[in-house]
Amino acid sequence: MSMIQVMAQTQSGGPRADRTPFYGMRIPDDIKKMVKPVNAMDKSLFRKLLQLAVRQMECATDIDEGEFLSLSSDKVTAETLRCVFAGILTCLRLAVRAPAALKADALKADLVELKVIPEVATDLAKAAFGSRREAIDDASSANKVRLPHIRSFRWRVDVSISTSALNRTMEPSILAEMTMSDGSVKTFEVPVSKFHELRYNVAYVLREMDSLEQRNILKVD
Repeated sequence: MSMIQVMAQTQSGGPRADRTPFYGMRIPDDIKKMVKPVNAMDKSLFRKLLQLAVRQMECATDIDEGEFLSLSSDKVTAETLRCVFAGILTCLRLAVRAPAALKADALKADLVELKVIPEVATDLAKAAFGSRREAIDDASSANKVRLPHIRSFRWRVDVSISTSALNRTMEPSILAEMTMSDGSVKTFEVPVSKFHELRYNVAYVLREMDSLEQRNILKVD
């Protein structure tokens, strides 16, 4: 699997040259807001929230509000529970979407750098890479929005001998037909000049991508 390596700054100000944190270049607000209350929370309560978050990701449906609010008390308000729960979900979702090169130890190290206490960081890493990971991945794949892809492509060159305005044109055009994976058929016609313009732009984009990958700040392994 490829992984983009960039120069980033750790919480202490030192350079991180080996990899990108699991959350990217900007810390999500839900994770920022979670740190202080989750560190002060009773660990048994945190683990109950973690179990609910894992179950929600496995089932791809929201947790029942009553079940969630039953965990609140005089010491921990419902608002605090929502804040921590949102942060847990964001951590797990980002870890699942991260490149395959991300491992449990790296996720834990990133969380510790965000001032999450090691015990909580360890539990989050175990949840993201533990025995339920396969079920989470399956649920994520099943609910992923997918656009139709091309199943077959046919084309031919037509030559217009005449039009309603001109008796003789002899202008070539390309007629293409795409059959999509959802069964729909798309047909379009473009002049040869526009086809060459498309070909040029695709080549230009590919060349720019290759040039970008050669830069020291962005390396693809």
